[in-house]
Amino acid sequence: MKRRFLRAALCLGLLGTAPVTYAQSVLPLVEQTLPNPDNEPAPVHPVPHPRQLKWQETEFYAFFHYGMNTYTNREWGYGNEDRATFAPTAAPNPRQWLEVAKAAGMRGGIAVVKHHDGFCLWPTATTEHNVTNSGNDYGRQTNIPRDFAEAARDLGMKYGFYISPWDRNSALYGTERYVKEVFLRQCAEIAQYGTDQFEMWFDGANGGDGYYGGEEGRRSIDRATYYDVPNLRDTVHRVCPDCVLWGVGGEARWIGNEAGWAGQTNWSTENRDYVPEKNGMYGTEDGWFWLPGESDAKATNRGWFWHEGESPLSPERLFQMYLETIGRNSTLILNIPPNQAGVLPDASVEALTKMGELVQQRLSADLAAKASVTADHVRSAGVARHYEPINMTDGDKETYWATNDGETTATITLSWDSPQTVRYVELMEYIAKGQRVRKFHIEALSLDGTWIPCAMQVETTTIGYKRIVPLNGSTAASYDEGLQVKAMRIVIEDSKACPLISRVAVY
Repeated sequence: MKRRFLRAALCLGLLGTAPVTYAQSVLPLVEQTLPNPDNEPAPVHPVPHPRQLKWQETEFYAFFHYGMNTYTNREWGYGNEDRATFAPTAAPNPRQWLEVAKAAGMRGGIAVVKHHDGFCLWPTATTEHNVTNSGNDYGRQTNIPRDFAEAARDLGMKYGFYISPWDRNSALYGTERYVKEVFLRQCAEIAQYGTDQFEMWFDGANGGDGYYGGEEGRRSIDRATYYDVPNLRDTVHRVCPDCVLWGVGGEARWIGNEAGWAGQTNWSTENRDYVPEKNGMYGTEDGWFWLPGESDAKATNRGWFWHEGESPLSPERLFQMYLETIGRNSTLILNIPPNQAGVLPDASVEALTKMGELVQQRLSADLAAKASVTADHVRSAGVARHYEPINMTDGDKETYWATNDGETTATITLSWDSPQTVRYVELMEYIAKGQRVRKFHIEALSLDGTWIPCAMQVETTTIGYKRIVPLNGSTAASYDEGLQVKAMRIVIEDSKACPLISRVAVY
């Protein structure tokens, strides 16, 4: 009798033990997680690395060619220059360089600290061909990487450095010792001037004739293997995790010209065997890795380095470059050379300041922000994320409008309560998930109620990170009387997968 009562008590929890239900003992509860609760679109590969995304967001930045060539009136030094020739007439002022760049609307700058002549603008341990052996106190006290990085941080700007892989001064160039004992060590030294560098610039000019420690002659190398690029990337990224290695480094590509334009069709994807001069402007639609384009151009009418008698390009010409590079899925690195006093000349300061005023005047008052925006296709919302058209005008780069999978065409409509004067349309894809749009066009609803095509002379194919379309079709004379419209339509005609648009702006 006692045993029977004990068994019953244990089952019913009468002895202080909680009762065990049948469901708990046989069917334990398991929390279910949906595979894609927010219904996010799958990426279209390849996609950018996070450091490439941050680099692309810099958009517009300055190039400062300054060094031995500033005092020899050359573009490419031979490497045999007397070190005393580097003799600034005043203390070089990198802060002034960056202040001018900021007034132009730039978000950063890259300073040349070693060109092909091998002369280093910091007190390096790798060569005697450096500022410590300059011709005066101004030169001997120069340390461009130190002063440039400090000024950039103080001004809230991004910064980086140009280091020539080719060294026409070094006796070791062309040998294995040069890469290990000189080039990689120089890159590591420069990386120590700041862990927040956004780009290192490695020119493609390599090999050829030079001084080479007095031996002279020609040195030939295979740059694809000579510079030990995988080790170079690891060396820099250990110290500067967000630093993109341009050119030889293989993380961003030369746009293919030095004239300040990118292709109207411009993919950020590319293949390793591409020829920059032929295809750098355009990219390759089905390229197998992410290699976004950077356009390097001169803001003056002479060389990359300062030359007596040079003059700046007009603000209107510089604005045209802006539209034809940043407005075509490229970044723009615009060169402004400091003079022999180590400052930017007054004429360059004036031209760049006025160029910045044009950008601010023409591309800052976004009319889309006060428009009603709709789309004929909208992706189904997830648990914590929606893809409504309002995402394109909310000012948040992390939200985007999208269509459902399999829907590769759509029409986005913006309308206003009263007529608007419009001149430009800006579009941005959410490229963290890949570049998609192949073809689109823009229409405007005129005051008489007729839909009219816009930008008929423009190739409205790719969008990418950013596309700015002048509605009159001309980048050279884009700012005219404008169009009077009641509404606008962006019609996506073809996309590699469901389109993702993070921003639509109208100016």
